[in-house]
Amino acid sequence: MLHFSQKIQTIEPSATLGITSKAKAMKQSGEDVVVLAAGEPDFDTPDIIKEAASKAIRDGFTKYTPTSGTISLKEAICGKFSADNALKYSPENIIVSNGAKHSLYNIFQAICDPGDEILIIHPYWLSYPEMVKLAGGVPKVIQTDAADGFKVSADQIERQIGPRTRALILNSPSNPAGAVYDKKDLERIAAACLRHDMIIISDEIYEKIIFDGKKHYSIASLGEDVKARTVVVNGTSKSFAMTGWRIGYLACDALLA
Repeated sequence: MLHFSQKIQTIEPSATLGITSKAKAMKQSGEDVVVLAAGEPDFDTPDIIKEAASKAIRDGFTKYTPTSGTISLKEAICGKFSADNALKYSPENIIVSNGAKHSLYNIFQAICDPGDEILIIHPYWLSYPEMVKLAGGVPKVIQTDAADGFKVSADQIERQIGPRTRALILNSPSNPAGAVYDKKDLERIAAACLRHDMIIISDEIYEKIIFDGKKHYSIASLGEDVKARTVVVNGTSKSFAMTGWRIGYLACDALLA
């Protein structure tokens, strides 16, 4: 088992932040740069949100809150899952965090024993493997290609499953590939994961950034058996252009293990 300092030494710096910093420096020097590194929406936070935040500050809502989030916020998140994703959760199933990235980090810390494998679909968001490694897990990458729309199949997943495979990270809509899994895709993937008693980590942060008439489905909505093995991750960063506000959340069955 690696000592924590040894784990830190294996972590690669964020290429996304590195490119973003370089682009900002180029802009400051007068160069005309279009930055496609960080997942930063090109619209502003809606005024209704700004006004509500300003009112909360004026009303003194600036003190400590419960670690996992206030009840009112958790109830609002449950309402969002019900309205948008046909998912029924209770406040005790919700944990609010400092962004979806923090939620993902918490998940890996909770589910990974040293040497556990986490399946990651390529192309992937660069932080996934590093967070897995910090938790003592082993990132195992499944390659996809443009001919298949950069989508993984259930057969590809099953070929990569071994005795230490713990979970699959599914990101739909996908950053950076743009892949959106339809309901049939998700049903096949869910069946494969259930056959092997795997956890599904469904990163749905881009659910509202979707085009071409496609529809987002949460894999957790396919049935109670799938929901019981799925952790759904989302937040306000992309849908409401609130990247700097750092509000993310996860939902899962209280008995997930």
